[in-house]
Amino acid sequence: MKKFFYIWVTIFSIAELTKAQTLKVSNFSLTNIETKIQVENVRQGQSEIPIIITRNNSHRVLTLKVKGSAADTNLVFSKSGNYILKIQGSPKSIKLRILPGWLSIVPPLLAILLALLIREVLTSLLAGVFVGAFFMFDFNPLKAFLRMTDTIVINSLADHDHIVIIVFTLLFGAVIGVISKNGGTAGISKIVVKFAKTARSGLLASWFMGLVIFFDDYANSLIIGNMMRPITDKLRISREKLSYIVDSTAAPVSSIVIISSWIGFEVGLIEAGLRSIGSAQSPYGLFIATIPFRFYPIAAIFFVFLTSILNRDFGPMYKAEKRARISGITQLNASMFNSAEEEFKSKISTEHAKWFNGVIPILVLILGTVIGLIATGYSAISAKGLNDYSIREIISNSDSFSSLLWASFGASAVAVFMSVQQKILKLSEAIEAWNKGLQSMLFASVILVFAWSISSVTTELKTADYIISLLSQSLNPHLLPVLVFLICALISFATGTSWGTMAIVIPIVIPLSHKLALVNGLTPATSQLLLTGVVSSVLAGAVFGDHCSPIADTTILSSIASQCNHLDHVNTQLPYAIVVAIVCMALGDIPTAYGLNPYISIVLIFSALYLIVKFVGKPLPVAKAE
Repeated sequence: MKKFFYIWVTIFSIAELTKAQTLKVSNFSLTNIETKIQVENVRQGQSEIPIIITRNNSHRVLTLKVKGSAADTNLVFSKSGNYILKIQGSPKSIKLRILPGWLSIVPPLLAILLALLIREVLTSLLAGVFVGAFFMFDFNPLKAFLRMTDTIVINSLADHDHIVIIVFTLLFGAVIGVISKNGGTAGISKIVVKFAKTARSGLLASWFMGLVIFFDDYANSLIIGNMMRPITDKLRISREKLSYIVDSTAAPVSSIVIISSWIGFEVGLIEAGLRSIGSAQSPYGLFIATIPFRFYPIAAIFFVFLTSILNRDFGPMYKAEKRARISGITQLNASMFNSAEEEFKSKISTEHAKWFNGVIPILVLILGTVIGLIATGYSAISAKGLNDYSIREIISNSDSFSSLLWASFGASAVAVFMSVQQKILKLSEAIEAWNKGLQSMLFASVILVFAWSISSVTTELKTADYIISLLSQSLNPHLLPVLVFLICALISFATGTSWGTMAIVIPIVIPLSHKLALVNGLTPATSQLLLTGVVSSVLAGAVFGDHCSPIADTTILSSIASQCNHLDHVNTQLPYAIVVAIVCMALGDIPTAYGLNPYISIVLIFSALYLIVKFVGKPLPVAKAE
């Protein structure tokens, strides 16, 4: 038996010693972007591994230094083309395609431009995804079509967080369906109309409600859009303006409050970045310090208030508002939306218009989410064996997606129960209303899947890395915050994801600001100001794209919830977003990097925006409720 055992040990040992080393590298990369090359199964005793790189019959040898049991390096290729890589002495080789860097921006750019030209968002997103797949899969159109269908789209749909968002969106639509059918929304409208008797007060009421629903951007978009739409329609406020208000009080609000579904993600990224430079600074403390420096979301929220209180607009928004005030036509080009919701609206009865049938399910949704955040955060802290049960730690460790899911399901159940218990609807009628409301969100869900698909394509093609490589040439530390804001704004606009932008850029800019501070011999106070400035610029710049990109999920949800044509929403909102961004860079990011107090910058930004609305904006005709 011992002999048999030793034989197998010997065979196993020989097999381990003779196990082939494996060269690992991605299938493709971009010019002038770092590409990781790795060797697996490094043999004991090896100090370096030579790699032969061949292109157009030209050879060169790259030596990988062995550290422990790993051997890897990041290599930059300056020329595009096909490269053959193999370990010296090994018969096996692998192919690496290096694509021109500019190709990485084609898919999102195509999707955005096509959406603006043909005004068909689904087709535009699909075109961007297909072109990205075409680049990724050997420029083979058939392979690109197949992989787009069975890999890219399916992987985007299969992501756990994405599934939760879709289910939450559908369930929220179901809640709205039931409370619309049982007269709940009509009851809420009657109450709000008492305070919103004019277009100005209706706009301000929508803005204020957007500030109240601060805990999550998705919930904000869906709740405010659906709840205020009947009221703003009656007051002759355009759907474009409503969707702008909804969008401007979604990501901008959720990103800057100290308790929201964003905070755990943002603080987690900051913590990882600080750890990378060996800093013992509190990540939550840095997060709080960045709030007054996040000029764009603060100014975006204020700009909505300005245009509402002054009753002035300019550009495409003025045309939309003037149309609605004079003719009463609150929307155009609404055919892109699922007709089930509009068909269902025509069947709504105001016979049982009781406000509590709408308020209670929405309160269940809001309070349920807050309770879920606290419960999951408390549970996570206990599981980690920590003793800090402060609100900050609880929210940072909470599971926002599960909380939203529980709350939306609970709210839909409560809405159905209340309808049946009061004998307003039969159970079959309540379930039918629930189903109709859910169907009204199917189009939004489909668009979200394709938006996530093109986001995954931009990640694979390293679009963000390429944009950073183009725009990060200036190393003046005082210009770094505004440069970072601009880079993040472009990335988030092109990719449609603020969280993806933050996840990509924060790990880069925190070490970059630290290095710049050391190289330029900055004082500790100036170094801290630089660090705060760049982190706040990432968090603010990322919101820009989430706020106004045609392929951003919150932009799409705002259009859907407000029942506004998506491209009309983008076209009317984008000029406002650009104006606010330019003012914030000029009066916020640049002067504060040279030491100006951020609160003085906020006052200057507010003043400039007031003057713009006052003298560039045009007064709108007075519209009374019908």
